[in-house]
Amino acid sequence: MAEISAKEDIVKKKKNNYRYYKRKKVQTAETDLVNDNIKSQKIQNTVKPAQKQNAKNSNASKGHNEDVTFKEKLRVIPLGGLDEIGKNTTVLEYGDEMIVIDAGLAFPSGDMLGIDLVIPDYKYLVSNYEKIKAVILTHGHEDHIGGLPYLLKQINVPVYGTRLTLGIVRAKLEEHKLKKIKLHEVKAGSTITLGKFKIEFIHTNHSIPDSTALSITTPVGIVIFTGDFKIDTTPIDGGMIDLARFGELGKKGVLALFSDSTNAERPGMAMSEKVVGEAFDNLFKTNTKRIIVATFASNVHRVQQVIDAAVKFGRKVAVSGRSMVNIIKVASELGMMNIPDGTMIDLSMISRYTDDKLVLITTGSQGEPMSALARMASSDHRNVEIGPNDMVIISANPIPGNEKTVSKVVNELIKLVAEFISERLREIHVSGHACQEELKMMISLVRPKFFVPIHGEYKHIYKHAQLAKRLGYTNDNIIMMETGKVLEFTESTAKINGSVPSGAVLIDGLGVGDVGNIVLRDRKLLSEDGLIIIVASIDAATGQLLAGPDIVSRGFVYVREAEDMIETARKIARDIFEKYEKNYTRDWQALKSEVKDELSRYLYSKTKRSPMILPVIMDI
Repeated sequence: MAEISAKEDIVKKKKNNYRYYKRKKVQTAETDLVNDNIKSQKIQNTVKPAQKQNAKNSNASKGHNEDVTFKEKLRVIPLGGLDEIGKNTTVLEYGDEMIVIDAGLAFPSGDMLGIDLVIPDYKYLVSNYEKIKAVILTHGHEDHIGGLPYLLKQINVPVYGTRLTLGIVRAKLEEHKLKKIKLHEVKAGSTITLGKFKIEFIHTNHSIPDSTALSITTPVGIVIFTGDFKIDTTPIDGGMIDLARFGELGKKGVLALFSDSTNAERPGMAMSEKVVGEAFDNLFKTNTKRIIVATFASNVHRVQQVIDAAVKFGRKVAVSGRSMVNIIKVASELGMMNIPDGTMIDLSMISRYTDDKLVLITTGSQGEPMSALARMASSDHRNVEIGPNDMVIISANPIPGNEKTVSKVVNELIKLVAEFISERLREIHVSGHACQEELKMMISLVRPKFFVPIHGEYKHIYKHAQLAKRLGYTNDNIIMMETGKVLEFTESTAKINGSVPSGAVLIDGLGVGDVGNIVLRDRKLLSEDGLIIIVASIDAATGQLLAGPDIVSRGFVYVREAEDMIETARKIARDIFEKYEKNYTRDWQALKSEVKDELSRYLYSKTKRSPMILPVIMDI
């Protein structure tokens, strides 16, 4: 019995010891866990913000539902300016902040019947209005600022630009009755900070003064937008493009270069604007004719050289064209044009001077139907009548797509026996855009990690990409963008990822966007095959045909010479109305559709044309 009792005591002690150690182990584990949490908390409090973001980003990737922040990517989104000439508009977005570079327009193509202007679709900007810090303008040409009033009517954001650029913009805003827009003037060489974007304005040469490129420092690196540029070693205003600054930025390290591609197909280098001044001097020197010069209104340097030649050879200067008058007024008030007193006269006073004492500067170098030069060519100008004693100089190149309209104006001028001078005959125009050697020089100076050709039709952008390949860039470093696509940058990568709403909004008179593809299709149909209108009166109660159907033809056939066909068409329509009376349901839409279908088949069989057929039913 004593042995059994002793064994029981030993077992009890072992059990008690086991319970003790187990309890101790649990307490130790709990203590260690608490200590680990305390240490973790201390370490977490000393972690840098960027490390916290990476840790949270890691948690998010594992499916954690907590509210996390992470390092954003720079998103660059072109809303225009690709696969086209004009409509240049680009969005830069980082996190909840955005800036917009330029807000341009394009001129309508030949198939946009009745359309005045084309602007980008601003849906994405309007829906992200609260994120937009400002619109930054590179220069004052229409393809970079023309859409601005239409954008600012939808969103009121600050606008930054150089002195002449804002002078032109101010006149536009007054015309559109926009008074509360904040305009901020900057100079080449200055820097502004808008949220996470630090923007430096770099002086460039172009066919309008006060043009700039933009160097934009972002959290992921520096991106450069050249704007429209050329390298002119002898510019009119004395300020050569700041190549040194581009070189400095290249040494510092540039993430991406977005460069103008307009002249990428032209070899060599663009000629200096001073060449045009010498050509004008030669044309004015011994000329006894009245001289009419057509050029872009915004080409202030060109207009200045015409005025200089006129003063040099004792001629008075008159101006025709509203945009030309406005630009000269703005540039003169800002001190960017030098016009001696007594040089300018009103257009209504030209009859008081002999032809050898006159120079007219006019708009219409692109053959625009309502421009001053086009009205002169069609003998429809109130003050100017073209004749054998006129020399007409078109000091501009046709914008792609305008060749036919320019040629039409030139033909009309020659019919009036006016002497005609173009760039092909004399050096009276030079481009404001960089040619191949200048484009390669820009890439070599900046040495970007990624190269993005912009501004131009696809053939221009493709050729620019080929130039970059000659300099050692590969497909991995050259990005061919499309309108509306989103280009995302990190510090070392670039990738197209998704798209935003984009496209073209058509402006017809005061209507903005109310003319779409369906309306254009109808206009095209009307212009090609004309219109047939079927008019009939029907008793609303019984469906009985009371009068008609009568047929009216506009632009389809001359009714008096096609009476048999029109009479047969009327009979076909009458038969449909009478059949409808027997099964009267008052379904006007079904009746109209049947009339259109039957008449369309008949008329096409007779003429091989498909006019627009418009049934008009009056129920009485």
